[in-house]
Amino acid sequence: MNASIISALAALAGAIIGGLTSVLASWLTQHVQARAQWLAQDKLQRQNLYKEFIETASKCYINALQYDKADTPALVELYVRVGRMRILSSPKVVESAELVARRIVDTYLEPNRTFLELRDMANNGSIDLLRDFSETRRAEFESLRTQF
Repeated sequence: MNASIISALAALAGAIIGGLTSVLASWLTQHVQARAQWLAQDKLQRQNLYKEFIETASKCYINALQYDKADTPALVELYVRVGRMRILSSPKVVESAELVARRIVDTYLEPNRTFLELRDMANNGSIDLLRDFSETRRAEFESLRTQF
């Protein structure tokens, strides 16, 4: 073979290898950036959903402690949030949210609490219906953090 052909083939092979390496590096960078962006967006979506759930559950729970008649629209809103969690959240978070919702519904069947009873519940911590949910949610976010 002619030396000039070998030199041209070597240059061509080098260019092809360099081009493929550049394309692969670019693709890998884009893939990692897209995944990080998706995870950040997923986390933000969950945070908003959990915030809405906590607000709705808190209002429903206080209503259930004070009144016999259920606030049906608020309960529907609460169960809508639980349904959205079934799509986005881990099974443990969904289970915890379902437990909160069931406890709220059960509270309507209990005797109404006076303001003094509510104050006592606040002082001894028994009014905090969402503690387990918050801890489960925090654990889920910790597991998501390791995925970055």
